[in-house]
Amino acid sequence: EEAGNPDTPEEEVKEPVEEVPAEEAPKEGTPKEEPKETELEKAQKALAKEHDQYLRLAAEYDNFRKRSRKEKEALYTDIKAETVAKFLPVYDNLERALANETADEAYKKGVELIMVELKKIMTGLGVEEFGETGDPFDPNAHNAVMHVENEELGENVLAQVFQKGFRIGEKVIRHAVVQVAN
Repeated sequence: EEAGNPDTPEEEVKEPVEEVPAEEAPKEGTPKEEPKETELEKAQKALAKEHDQYLRLAAEYDNFRKRSRKEKEALYTDIKAETVAKFLPVYDNLERALANETADEAYKKGVELIMVELKKIMTGLGVEEFGETGDPFDPNAHNAVMHVENEELGENVLAQVFQKGFRIGEKVIRHAVVQVAN
């Protein structure tokens, strides 16, 4: 037999067919099942989920750290303001002592030195004094106890200051007690 002769019939070579058990064979009329997720796809989804959780946790920690720092700074300012407020009566008494006349110059000089030192310490703590005659009236910083009509002064101007005000930054420790013109 010649292999290249078209007149000779060739034997059909059959490939072995795998037999599929009846329970695994797709039934007619049922849709084919979607291919199941591979192990790689499952791992990638799990990794993406864990990465998202990590990013959320990192953001929460960063927010916590910032909030804690702000609270700590606010607490420090509040404690400082509270402490300074307890020394203000001493400041007021020293100011009154300086305003009174005395024959003893050494005594007066001693009170002046104490006042200078107290002001220096308060400035070092970030405490600002406010409430000067002629300043504009600010209801958030001044406590108006009197009103006076005075044409020489402008409208809503401090005519007289009875007690100085103090603040640390934007926080008012004590409002200035004042008389307002017009």
